[in-house]
Amino acid sequence: MARKDDPATVEYETKAKNLLKAELKRKGVTYAQLAEKLAQLGVHETERNLNNKISRGGFTAAFLLQCLTVISVSEFRL
Repeated sequence: MARKDDPATVEYETKAKNLLKAELKRKGVTYAQLAEKLAQLGVHETERNLNNKISRGGFTAAFLLQCLTVISVSEFRL
């Protein structure tokens, strides 16, 4: 298992964070709106928690897919 301070881990967490932030911006979705949309899936996060989680970049693939799904992103480029 990769360590949190491993440069490769940090690199990919940064990529995931930037990807999610870019898609939110492209769709014009705020963290408050994201929280509302995620709640409809049964994922309960506050706006503040989302801001912290996304800023850290250390979220799960499931969380990333949930976010992309609720903001209607069906494709993206890496």
